[in-house]
Amino acid sequence: MTDTWDTIADSYAERLRKGSAMHEFARDILLEQLPDDLTGLRIVDLGCGEGIVARALALRGAGVRGVDLAPRMIAHAWIAEAERPTGAVYTVDDGCTLATIGNGTADCVTAGLSLNNVRDLKAALAAVSRVLLPGGRLVFTIPHPCFEAPGASWAPEAVDDDPPDTRRRRRTVGDYLTEGFWRSTNPEGARRAGNQHRTLSTYLGALLAQGFALEAIAEPAPPEPVRAEQPLREGLPPFLVVTGRRSG
Repeated sequence: MTDTWDTIADSYAERLRKGSAMHEFARDILLEQLPDDLTGLRIVDLGCGEGIVARALALRGAGVRGVDLAPRMIAHAWIAEAERPTGAVYTVDDGCTLATIGNGTADCVTAGLSLNNVRDLKAALAAVSRVLLPGGRLVFTIPHPCFEAPGASWAPEAVDDDPPDTRRRRRTVGDYLTEGFWRSTNPEGARRAGNQHRTLSTYLGALLAQGFALEAIAEPAPPEPVRAEQPLREGLPPFLVVTGRRSG
């Protein structure tokens, strides 16, 4: 059976419920780009999955609508909302169209580890621009494309040129310039459901072409909980964080 986001939804949601330092790190670095008080703001969370980002936004006071193409993910988001109400609401929708969201109805769109899953980046950014108010913001995180390219792997042993007290295994980049759909071979990894690899320049170029002004870009170093969970990640930023503002 070929995995999809629907088929992995149960295991994915269970993993996040138990606590995933990597996913919590991805959520937190996105939230750092936004004010602590979001009262009165309307936010669309594109590719919300089981709602980890949407819930956090709602707890800051925002009116949040999470959208995701996978019905099973949306079901898990509603289950989490029922267990601990935040006010977030959820809808099955395609991030490439955002058909359930009206024109100019959002102050902000967030996309936590989801634009790397949409099949058509240009269409998704056009949909984001459509639903945003003039001057509205898009904040998104993606797996760092330099290190999560198809074929990326860990060197089989430590690099001998490193000093003995700092010697560690290195990341081999893989086919960075080969864009397109790929699946991880990790049976526990979320990207076994599929992932669109794009270069950094493709993401930023598409954002600028859609009329967004680039406001911030960051490559946060993994904190201790992530390093404890995945020791090889020390020294490598697992995610890229980008903030853009719609012209208008």
